[in-house]
Amino acid sequence: MIRQTTFTLRPREKGCHLVTDEILARLPELPETGLLHLFISHTSAGLTLNENADPDVRHDADRLFDRLAPEREPYYRHTDEGDDDMPAHFKSTLAGASLTLPVTGGRLDLGRWQGIWLCEFRRHAGARTLVATLVG
Repeated sequence: MIRQTTFTLRPREKGCHLVTDEILARLPELPETGLLHLFISHTSAGLTLNENADPDVRHDADRLFDRLAPEREPYYRHTDEGDDDMPAHFKSTLAGASLTLPVTGGRLDLGRWQGIWLCEFRRHAGARTLVATLVG
């Protein structure tokens, strides 16, 4: 069985956001055993799996991304879409555009402290589109 659905996450401000519950609410019933593949179809945001309890981790991760790819560097050539655009593309590469997660017992089989993050790297982004593919 393979099922695929496309949906959007509500717009968010720049930063790292825990979106596990929002994603689960948009999915069809999970199989007893299988895999969930999530793909974000944007080049200036990312998906990653990380800390689900302490919001300071998301705050600190956002600051680290900013240090790795600061705005307004003189060597950037891609600047037509604003100061945050080129850094957002690079940060998206670092975070990644997809996740593959195990499904066990009809639930995501995440570690106790793991959650799905949307890493929003633009200051004025809109809704973000995800493609979810369930295999099981």
